[in-house]
Amino acid sequence: MPIYEYSCKSCAKKFELLRRLSDTAAVTCPKCGSYEVERKISNFSCGIGGGAGSYGGAGCGPSPRVSS
Repeated sequence: MPIYEYSCKSCAKKFELLRRLSDTAAVTCPKCGSYEVERKISNFSCGIGGGAGSYGGAGCGPSPRVSS
């Protein structure tokens, strides 16, 4: 299940929710109860070379060049 980040348009509270992809229930602000919330674009983490279950680490994409 992905974790989504939200921001409330009424009180500016920022919060996260763990939701199933199939969940269609309306999201409400935990602080003021408003339905006027906006889902934010989230950053994500990925690991390189750590084996199964490894997260974080060196980051994503090609390795930087090292000059000698």
